[in-house]
Amino acid sequence: MVQRRIPRPHDLAPLMRFKKPTWDAKQRRLQSALTIQDLRRIAQRRTPRAPFDYTEGAAEAEISLARARQAFEDIEFHPAILRDVSTVDTGWEVLGKRVALPFGIAPTGFTRMMQTEGESAGAAAAAAAGIPFSLSTMGTTSIEDVAAAGGPDGRHWFQLYMWKDRDRSMALVDRAAKAGFDTLLVTVDVPVAGARLRDTRNGMTIPPTLTPKTVVNAIPRPAWWIDFLTTEPLAFASLDRWSGTVAQLLDTMFDPTVTYEDLAWIKAQWPGKLVVKGVQTLADAKRLTDLGVDGILLSNHGGRQLDRAPIPFHLLPDVVREVGRDTEVHLDTGIMSGADIVAAIALGARFTLVGRAYLYGLMAGGRDGVDRMIEILSGQIARTMRLLGVASLEELEPGHVTQLQRLVPRPAPVVAAPVPAPAPSAPRRRSASGSGARSTAAGAGTRTSGTRSRATGAPSTGAPRGDA
Repeated sequence: MVQRRIPRPHDLAPLMRFKKPTWDAKQRRLQSALTIQDLRRIAQRRTPRAPFDYTEGAAEAEISLARARQAFEDIEFHPAILRDVSTVDTGWEVLGKRVALPFGIAPTGFTRMMQTEGESAGAAAAAAAGIPFSLSTMGTTSIEDVAAAGGPDGRHWFQLYMWKDRDRSMALVDRAAKAGFDTLLVTVDVPVAGARLRDTRNGMTIPPTLTPKTVVNAIPRPAWWIDFLTTEPLAFASLDRWSGTVAQLLDTMFDPTVTYEDLAWIKAQWPGKLVVKGVQTLADAKRLTDLGVDGILLSNHGGRQLDRAPIPFHLLPDVVREVGRDTEVHLDTGIMSGADIVAAIALGARFTLVGRAYLYGLMAGGRDGVDRMIEILSGQIARTMRLLGVASLEELEPGHVTQLQRLVPRPAPVVAAPVPAPAPSAPRRRSASGSGARSTAAGAGTRTSGTRSRATGAPSTGAPRGDA
């Protein structure tokens, strides 16, 4: 029979431990974030709709982004057992220099609109973590200020859009080189702007277009309002002021005539490493490798350009197999966890970039929020590696990951050879019984077994259909 008694305080002490209260509200909310999705939820609560949707949204129906994220969910890991993983090394060389983690911060525009610390917070956090920070042509902090924020130990990359005014484009490149940026990311998937419908609906401009709806949405977010009104006016650091939407700016400034010859010319001007961002086909990856670029970045611009674009993670194994021995293959789009990054490295990527995850952290808590984002991804990477039984990035290989199929291309329809027209013949006399007319009608009603199904548009052969 169970004997019960009243517990004594000294008996309870070893069994119970009270958590120390955290009085700093920012640290309290950041400590509660265990995943990038947690940071996203905090960011959404603290940021007005227009800048949050600029981060969150993609082009048109946002199918490209949804598919990219789904691709990372549709994987299966294959762990090894009984391996010594007491210590793991999450770093290696990328473009000739060591990185502490296999991811860096992607270039993002409008960044100080998300949170007033903007690119300076990102550059400082990246430098502290030993990873590269990428500054966008559309950034809201100058090249020189980003270099200062990252300090002498920071590694900085500059992302270039080619403008119609080539002299202004190359002036930015020259400034980046003089400021110590070691890598140029040339973005090639923006001949025109994608249809970013959230931005159009929200009146997303720099400076922001204030409407009654905008003001009402911002009222419950006083910290963002105070930062916006009491800090340096928001503007593109590399551009003149612009009162239109992002899409209008892109269409006005960026050059749809850029070709491989222009890329070769840029490469000749730049003294550091050159990576081409926005590669979406194997054929282009091969051609860029022949051009001698230092890296190719498989990306569909975070789903913000062509909707229903190829999924970079699905393209990765084929590109690595064909060109991975000759150039570095990097990847972005859809990454929301350290496990996603580990999967990409296992399938051959040398490096990855995160954009939305970085901005969620920035909106959630400024520099501290970016630090927390890096901490979350770093912990997930190390834990996933241990659970897979690998102690270094070099040990990751394709056998650790299976990409499960969801979207399978349907087989191309078989097109029958055209039937030659019958040779003309002399007209026959119709019989009185009208059997000729009946024969013609019967012939017109005859169907062959190879006729396409009206419902599917595929030959009605009974072959299985792919899940599209």
